[in-house]
Amino acid sequence: MASYYPPVGFHFKVEFQDLENKIQINDYQFQSVSGLSVDLETEEFAEGGENRFKHKIPVRTKYPNLILKRGLLIDSDLIKWCRDAIENFEIKPINLTVMLLNEKHEALLTWSVTHAYPVKWVVEDFNAEENKLVIESLELTYNYFETI
Repeated sequence: MASYYPPVGFHFKVEFQDLENKIQINDYQFQSVSGLSVDLETEEFAEGGENRFKHKIPVRTKYPNLILKRGLLIDSDLIKWCRDAIENFEIKPINLTVMLLNEKHEALLTWSVTHAYPVKWVVEDFNAEENKLVIESLELTYNYFETI
């Protein structure tokens, strides 16, 4: 009987479908990805004469922002796309995929994120008392994701 080992969370890849011709290989490398979750919003409905509880009715799904972190990359076309949206209001939504990879660099699980665009870009604080890399964070809003 073979043992099952859960996949590791440090081997992943992010690809931007609609920016493939513009961005370089370094633009695909990230330190962390967060925000791949979904919540089901509910609405409460009080029934006349029933005081013990309220009915909860499902309304819609809600997706948090996707946050991508990496070491600061100088001359990044991905960040140019981000700055165009934030500074110039030239919003060009794209589709992207987040792939969890195995030891052979093959996709174990893929999330297809639809209609994403940047809403925030952050460069972490500089501190002369610490010896660490400069990290940039890119926060994207999106409509939904599907697991492929």
